[in-house]
Amino acid sequence: MFPHDATLEFEYESPTRATTVAEAVAREVGEIDEDRSRTTIDRDTETVTVSVVARDLTALRAALNTWFSLVDVAERATAVGERYRSLETNEADETDRSGGDDSHDSHDGDG
Repeated sequence: MFPHDATLEFEYESPTRATTVAEAVAREVGEIDEDRSRTTIDRDTETVTVSVVARDLTALRAALNTWFSLVDVAERATAVGERYRSLETNEADETDRSGGDDSHDSHDGDG
């Protein structure tokens, strides 16, 4: 019996970001849960819901702290990945505008 519960909702600017965060933290369900608490993760469009039930308030607090931390790490990792992809896209766009990558077109004067 789990008499204590809490629900955390995290809203994101896109379904893609919500999916990425949800999938990252959902991997921990079952790994972190113990006999004193259980967690489920759901995603609905741009919202990730973390539902925790616990046998006692101490277990509930511990589980909530853990899930807040896991979501925070997933959010930061997702943001870094998005910035990295954005930089790659910008570099590719600049290469396209400059006429392509000429690093393979060098001549050594022998031809």
